[in-house]
Parts: sequence; C-alpha cells; structure tokens
Amino acid sequence: MSEAMEKLIVAKGPMHPDMRPGHVHHSVADLERQLAFYQQVLGLQLHWRKGLSAGLGVGGADLLRLTQIENGVRAHGVTGMYHFAILLPNQVELARAIGRLFALQYPNSPTDHVMTKTTYLDDAEGNNIELYAESPEDGIFGMMDGRFVAERADGRPSTGRDALDLEALFARLPEEPKLDQRMPPETRLGHVHLYVADLDDSLRFYHDILGLDNMGVARDFGAGFVSAGGYHHHIGFNIWQGQGARPAAADALGLRYFTLTLPNEAELEKVLGRVRAAGLETEAHAEGTLIRDPSGIAVVFGAR
Repeated sequence: MSEAMEKLIVAKGPMHPDMRPGHVHHSVADLERQLAFYQQVLGLQLHWRKGLSAGLGVGGADLLRLTQIENGVRAHGVTGMYHFAILLPNQVELARAIGRLFALQYPNSPTDHVMTKTTYLDDAEGNNIELYAESPEDGIFGMMDGRFVAERADGRPSTGRDALDLEALFARLPEEPKLDQRMPPETRLGHVHLYVADLDDSLRFYHDILGLDNMGVARDFGAGFVSAGGYHHHIGFNIWQGQGARPAAADALGLRYFTLTLPNEAELEKVLGRVRAAGLETEAHAEGTLIRDPSGIAVVFGAR
C-alpha cells in the first residue's frame, strides 16, 4: 500500500484484509432481456440458469445473479444499490470494454477518478454499473480530514471526476483489437456503492461492528467509504436519496442482497461473533449468513 493511501485510512478495523465482495443479486422484470445485455453488451458468461434465476460471471464464481419477479416496481427515493462495480485486471481490458460499448453505440460515461479509470452505464432495466481498472500510479482519490480529495501524482489537483482521456486509453489496445471477446477470467466484483438512510449509522455498522477500515466520510459530499486491507473502497455509501430514506419494498426491482466473502471459516466466525455481540439479528441463507444493515440492505457473509 502506498504512503498516500495509508494517509487516507481514518481508522483500521479488525476485518481480515483478504475479505472480498463476492456477487450481487438483483430482482429483474425481464430475465431474457437482462441476460442478453450482460452477455452481448458487457461480455459476461452465463454460468447457470434454473427457472427464473441465473448466474453470470467470467467462468469461476458468479459475479451477478438475477431473478425475475412478477409485477416488480422500480422504486425511487429508497435505500439499496447505487451501483455495483466490475473490476477489470488492467487498463487494456478496460479499453476493450469501453471500445465495445462505443462500437455498440451503448451510452456510457468514461470518467477519470485518478487512481482508477472507469466508465458508468445502466443495464437494460436501469441498474447502474461501473466498469473500472486500477491506476494508483496516477495519484489519490478519497477522503481526508472529513473532506473529499483528489490529487494527481505530480501534485496537480483534480476534481476526481474528470473526463477520461480516451485517446490515451485506446492507445493501449493492439492495432486490431477484438472487441467482442468475453471479459477475462481475472475480472471480479470490485465494490458496491449503496444508497443508505444515515451516514453515521452506516459507519457504525460497517466499521464499528463488521470491522471494515474507515476510509473516510465527507459530510458535505454526503458519502463515506469502507474497505478491507486499506483498499480505496469495497463499500461506498451515500445519502443521495435523502436523509432517512426508507428501505425498498419486497416487490422492488434492483438489489436483493450482495455478498462479502472471508478467506476461511475462522475469519467468518470472528465477524459473526462481533455481529452477535452487538445484538444484531442474523438469518440462515443458502450462501452463508444474512445480516441487514441499518438501512435494511441485506448483506450475506460466507467463506471461500
């Protein structure tokens, strides 16, 4: 970890540094349409399908699961998923992914977050997705002393949301790039960013109880970030749907739950022990143990 990143950590937590996001599970209105989008536009593979549910990824564990529900409603002003972020192994693969979107004339927003290069797009039902690759050599992007900061490696300030230099990015591709290739097997779920009801309640849950590193809260920005192992963020949370936003109803389209995986059962039990000590309820789940955060968002913990 760089010295600059060390400065961005407000408080380290006891979460094992090898904790990683696993997959996101969404409720959808039209499974066929969504499967076509994720395979044809993003380049994910269909891992399995059973009835109205399916799992997609890059050939290993699922990165995304989808379940079609009847009469689903797209709710607004509620807590849930702001976006989920797919981490590509390098900027060459990001260039390929963005090039594919341009070739398909699919709307997206390439953005330079300094220490990551990224683009944002909506899936066929309006769920927001971030595709990104790491670029820590370019500078820092995060929270410091309660405020948002972004600075390039040479000391120049940045908004942290500048337009991405596509000419420089595409220069990384070979002369005849294969834009229709599937996402590479090193691709994984990098982070999730949540709409929550309250910043302080969310920080207490994710940092004080679960044990993730506090990477900072910027109240004027209305957002905070937590992670394991000093990563810039595995979970972001914001109050951009309004302070005190209510949880989404059971028939809402969008996030059902997301998973966090620990490296082994012993580390998982440490997390669950902190949860039980805090007096929080847990639910048995097919993929591990389900816990709801203060905003009603379901998090499923398991071990690799």
